[in-house]
Order: sequence, then C-alpha cells, then structure tokens
Amino acid sequence: MSPLHTAVADDWWTRVFDFSDYGSLLALVHNSLVAGAVLGLVGGLVGVFVMQRDLAFAVHGISELSFAGAAAALLLSMDVMLGAVLGSVVAAVLIGLLGTRARDRNSIIGVIMPFGLGLGVLFLALYPGRAANKFGLLTGQIVAVDETRLTQFLVIAALLLAALVAMWRPLTFASIDPDVAAARGVPTRALGIGFMLVLGLAVALAVQVVGALLVLSLLITPAAAATRVSASPVVVPLLSVAFAVTSAVGGILLALGGSVPISPYVTTISFVIYLVCRLVGNLRTRRGWARRAAVGEHEGALVP
Repeated sequence: MSPLHTAVADDWWTRVFDFSDYGSLLALVHNSLVAGAVLGLVGGLVGVFVMQRDLAFAVHGISELSFAGAAAALLLSMDVMLGAVLGSVVAAVLIGLLGTRARDRNSIIGVIMPFGLGLGVLFLALYPGRAANKFGLLTGQIVAVDETRLTQFLVIAALLLAALVAMWRPLTFASIDPDVAAARGVPTRALGIGFMLVLGLAVALAVQVVGALLVLSLLITPAAAATRVSASPVVVPLLSVAFAVTSAVGGILLALGGSVPISPYVTTISFVIYLVCRLVGNLRTRRGWARRAAVGEHEGALVP
C-alpha cells in the first residue's frame, strides 16, 4: 500500500475511532447516555408490539412527519422536541384513525412518508442556521441533549411507560388475536389508536438521538432480534430492552471517539445483534428438527 493510501486509511480510521481525549469527552455526554438508556427501555418495549401488530412501515412513516415537525420548529426558532412530538402525534392519529386495515394503513403511510420528507427538506432549505443542526435531525447528534431537553425526554418517557403498563395485557391480547379479543369485549380500536399515539411519541424521542432516518434501529431491530431466539412473552420484552439499550448506549460511547454522526454506530451494533440472534435461532431450529427426526426414527424402530 502506498504512503498516500496509508495516510488516507489512517485518516478514515481516526475519524471513525479516536479515543485520545476520550476521558475528557465522556463527561460531555452524560445527558445523552441517560437519554440513550431511557430510549432503549422505551424502544425495546414498544418494539415488541410493533412486531406483533406488523407496524414496521408505520414507524418509518411517523418518523418522516416527526422530522418535518422538528424541521419546522427549527425554522421558527421553537423547541425542536416539541415540533418532533407534534409531527409524530399528527402522523400517529392519521394512521390510527384511517388505517384500520393493513392495506389501508400501508397506502396511507405511503402517502404520508414523501409528504413529510418533502416538508422537512423544504423547512431545512429555508433554515439559515448552521448545517450541523440540519444534519442532526436526520442522523442524530451526540451532544444535543441538554438539561432542559433531558427533562422533557424523561417526562415523555415516563408517560409512555405508564401507558404501556396500563394497556400491556389487553394490547397483547388484541395484537395476537384481534378478532377473539373484540368478541371478548376488548376495545381493540381504542387500543390501536392509543398504541399509535405511544408509538408516535416513542418515534419523537428516537429522532432526538439517532435522527429521523434510522429510528428503525431502536424501535424494530432489537425486538426482531429478540423474537429470533425466544417466543416467551416475558423473555422477548426483556431481551428487546437489553438489545436496544446496548445499541443506544454503545453507539453513543463509540461515537464519542469519532467525528461521524452517532447513527452509524447505533445501527451497526443493532444489526450485529440481530445477525447473532438470527444465527442462534437458526441453529436452535436445526437442532430441534434433528432431535425430532431422531425421536421419530427411534419410535419407528420400536414398532414391529
């Protein structure tokens, strides 16, 4: 390798991983670490129902309007988190009220996504401030969580957790078998709209850490990984939360030693966890089938 190529490779490496001043920088992201851990807790729990209710596409649609709301707030010199929350709530209400069926829901999301993204791009184009503020809405900012925003973050997260605890059992029933749940008197439509609001607020929180484009890495991937290794209604949420917290906090800690946005680190950790869980799940499935085949052969040999 030529000296030029070596220098370029070293420059890329130091931009991605540079821990020379790591100790002094770590104190600057205390609020971000707390926010990342809380987001992992909320995202891991919400993601379980996202998987059960097949709402992965809805997460992406809500994130686009959350991005538009945050960009509008940035343009108008308002609170960015408030703008993201308003955008997410509007998207969640529209999807929850109009998308009662999966086909209707997907078509509505397909309409909302480009509209929200277009509005967000327009607002950012009109914003005269720093480019870092614009880019951060899409890819996240590691030091964007100050004391005021952390307080807002914790209040919204507490409300989300309280709502999830209150609706956990009926929502699980309605998510697994909606027809039977409706026949038993469970208010499935009200629960669906309520969960969409919870999902919208969770997306608004995730946008503050990983940006609007990559919220799927904290609201879908951890739960998807957990379902690959377990089907237990207790183990899956615990694993999902553990995976989401590891991705969020680990991504922040790695991003602190580089000069690139936080989102590549978070998404990479989340994706690696998913790959490992998928591999473990496949190995367990193969062993299960092999064990069944061995038992079948043994029982066949016993039959005269």
